[in-house]
Amino acid sequence: MTIDIIDLNDPQYSNLSSLQLAMVRAAQVKKNELVAAAEEEKRSLMYLMLSHNTARSMTRVYEEERIDARTNEQIDAVRDDLLYQLAYEALGNEGNEYGPYRYPQNPNLSLTPAQRFLVVRNYYMENISDPEARLNAYAMDSLAKSYLGEFYQTLYELLASYV
Repeated sequence: MTIDIIDLNDPQYSNLSSLQLAMVRAAQVKKNELVAAAEEEKRSLMYLMLSHNTARSMTRVYEEERIDARTNEQIDAVRDDLLYQLAYEALGNEGNEYGPYRYPQNPNLSLTPAQRFLVVRNYYMENISDPEARLNAYAMDSLAKSYLGEFYQTLYELLASYV
């Protein structure tokens, strides 16, 4: 399969993970399907116009241009969606000189307070299954108090609601 939805030689995309490459392949398949459908539609149009002796009409040219424009818009939407997915997937893989961002080992200080809230909540929900132990561990987490700021109490109340 030739991948031409994005340029994989671009340094930004040269070191994609296997999950990201799967996203690229799925987007490329979707693009290939759109192009094939457009070609089939243009071929059907040509046969229809041949059957009516109007194949040399400018109407066919205008209609093919309309089909191409619509297909290009759909391909652009697939490409934009792919770029969004790649950026979102890469967000969790970033890091600094201390390694990849992980709470509590290396918290990402560039996140918004709401994003920090989600990171800390996910950390506690994924790593501690007992609701009471989860609440106790969170209550003793001094990093969370400074990392979350005003959202600390909100998360405390959320975790307390599970007890």
